[in-house]
Amino acid sequence: MGSIAAIRILPTIQQEKPKDDSKSQFNLLKENRFRPFFLTQFFGAFNDNVFKNALFILIAFQSSYAGSTDSTSIINLAAILFIMPYLLFSALAGQIADRFEKSSLIKRIKLAEICIMLIAAYGFYSRNIPILLFTLFLMGTQSSLFGPIKYSIIPQHLKKNELVGGNALVESATFGAILLGTMLGGILIGLSNGAHLLIPSTIILLATIGYFSSLKIPPAPAVDPNLKIKWNALSETFSNLNALRENRTVFNSVLGVSWFWFLGSTYITQLPNYTRLSLGANEQVVTFFLALFCIGIAIGSLTCERLSNRTIELGLVPIGSIGLTLFGADLFFATTMHNTSGLIGIQEFITNSSNWRVVLNIFLLGFFGGIYIVPLYALIQSRSNPKRRSRIIAGNNILNALFIIAAGLYAIVLTQAGLAIPQLFLVAAILNAIVALYIYTLIPEFFMRFVVWILVHLVYRVKHINLDNIPEKGAAVVVSNHVSLMDALIIGGCVRRPIRFVMYHKIFNIPFLRFIFKTANAIPIAPKSEDPELLEKAYERITQELETGNVVGIFPEGKLTLDGELDEFKPGIERILNENQVPVVPIALHGMWGSFFSHKHGKPLSGFPRRILSKIKIIAGPAIPAEKVKAASLREVVAKLLN
Repeated sequence: MGSIAAIRILPTIQQEKPKDDSKSQFNLLKENRFRPFFLTQFFGAFNDNVFKNALFILIAFQSSYAGSTDSTSIINLAAILFIMPYLLFSALAGQIADRFEKSSLIKRIKLAEICIMLIAAYGFYSRNIPILLFTLFLMGTQSSLFGPIKYSIIPQHLKKNELVGGNALVESATFGAILLGTMLGGILIGLSNGAHLLIPSTIILLATIGYFSSLKIPPAPAVDPNLKIKWNALSETFSNLNALRENRTVFNSVLGVSWFWFLGSTYITQLPNYTRLSLGANEQVVTFFLALFCIGIAIGSLTCERLSNRTIELGLVPIGSIGLTLFGADLFFATTMHNTSGLIGIQEFITNSSNWRVVLNIFLLGFFGGIYIVPLYALIQSRSNPKRRSRIIAGNNILNALFIIAAGLYAIVLTQAGLAIPQLFLVAAILNAIVALYIYTLIPEFFMRFVVWILVHLVYRVKHINLDNIPEKGAAVVVSNHVSLMDALIIGGCVRRPIRFVMYHKIFNIPFLRFIFKTANAIPIAPKSEDPELLEKAYERITQELETGNVVGIFPEGKLTLDGELDEFKPGIERILNENQVPVVPIALHGMWGSFFSHKHGKPLSGFPRRILSKIKIIAGPAIPAEKVKAASLREVVAKLLN
């Protein structure tokens, strides 16, 4: 029976060609399910920043308040007016986004933006500051309504393995829009006809482009069409914040996102005074720093997909937080004041090599910020209850607004206490390290994935073929040859879905590795002769995991190979499949024999590591129905993949 099964399976493997796992995230921009939304949100963010910066410059330099202390107060009031709607209306926006079809909501919101921009155009033309401040509040309201839709529509249009790439594109475009909008708004308002003609026509044009882009966004059905809208903003705000706590991982990820906005707001808000007071440079250097920071975030965001193998790789979050701490702290040590009579410009600043360290720090703060934020957004989207996703994102927006306000208060308190801005940055970097350690203590999965990512991407060079044979949804069993103590970590680090590996209890209990295996929900097992009770518990756990729809990983040899050759497959795999009729995906792991973690040079973990950056290859065969699997035939399949 086993040989017949093998004959049926093997020809299929011979004909299978490696599938391309390298499809770029930029291909999403060619697809109608993503491109119209991408353009809509880009032009919305672009328009927001053209308007805001033009307004701030108008108040500071061209209005009746210019040159007075009232100018600073009005600009601070403007910042509050823009952020306040996020606190007032996010809870309502989250309910509306869950209750109604999202593409039609976006069209209406973008149509409202055109109406708001018509009012703003009149305000700029007449230089009427009260009207412009009222318009800014309306823009904040429009943005707060769009926010929950922006992030909850992405998982409705993209597959799970596209979430990282999609979020990376959205984040990079958002910060690119912030940069370009800020620069364009400043340039246009500074021209002779800026307020009268250029700014009004530009903001109306951008709003119109955004509206026409929204017309092509595909439908995104309501996730909870029977939801009863509750209009009490205060009670619903608290309800949304409480709902975040339903999933501990999601809640702490939301806190991580909000903390990023605390840091980002601290750096961006303080850049002008940092440049003038701490570096002795002018506004050209401020714009240069803003460009560096935003470009860094965009590049970091886009790098995430490549670093994560198109998975939601939580191991990147600690990498991002480490970078934010190191380069935030180094910004303090790199700051040197110039002894000149006036403020230096961009050319003089760049030609002075002592400033290059500052430039590098600001760019890398943005870069590691992008690496930090994208996996968190993707995690929130993927693990949130789909019927409450928009309300959870609304809760995230509320917390973001509170953390941005807290960043302003933090800066006021510390500067009033006598700290200079570079010291402010140093304290923020130290706080970031403390917050990161706190979150990773609460959710050890972040640190575990960080360790696995380091091993898979820095210790080894891994090539994988046909791993998309593992089903994206539903229960499955993955079987592999067993060469080293690292096999489970390497396979688990490359596969897009979490795998619950069944492993010999003595390997499971190896110091340090135990933390990783336990956090990854590995299942310890023992032979009947050693611990029959643990054996039965392992089979029960396997059944539970498969019934839940998870992927279980098994090494059917039951032990590490002693000679590098494939050993006999134990019949335990047949018992599992008799009780759980799920597909089996065979995997062959090449290149681990001879490593520090294998038996080739004695016992594993003995002596010294001899191979750094070794080439590893993982090949997956086609999924096999449970009824066609026998231990002997399955061994032949894996052997074929190894040759």
